[in-house]
Amino acid sequence: MTEVLLGLGSNLGDRLATLQRAVDLLASHGVCAVASSRVWSTAALGGPSDQPEFLNAVIRVDPGELGADEVLSVIGAVEAELGRVRDERWGPRTVDIDILLWGDLVRDDARLTIPHPRLHERAFVVMPLLDLDPDPVLPDGRRLLELPVPRGEARPVGPPLAVP
Repeated sequence: MTEVLLGLGSNLGDRLATLQRAVDLLASHGVCAVASSRVWSTAALGGPSDQPEFLNAVIRVDPGELGADEVLSVIGAVEAELGRVRDERWGPRTVDIDILLWGDLVRDDARLTIPHPRLHERAFVVMPLLDLDPDPVLPDGRRLLELPVPRGEARPVGPPLAVP
């Protein structure tokens, strides 16, 4: 199975319940989580400074027969079902789901960039990712732990999300 990692974040409403609901809805669309990081809390980076803290997690998923474009469509449907509104870049949101890594796939086009272009720069991605893989290697061969320290602070606040 190709390793596919998704980042999840929420800073509005019942954040923990939203993250879990996102995992459950992804599974109902054929994108099944097989492992989850712990849940981490982080301050918002970018955007308005008066936002609530985010809860974040990284999940390893089995996309089944779905390709990256189909998974991206599923993500959009799940975000919409959970009330995601895209009215302010880096603004508060009920849920944000990103494809972080898709095996050794490197892609950069108008629809999708894999690996996620800023994953190594953000503690809210790096720390949960390290829960799942203590020494991740990016598709270009760089080791995540050899890159500059990511921006922001992250602290674990809960156990892994439940996976089917």
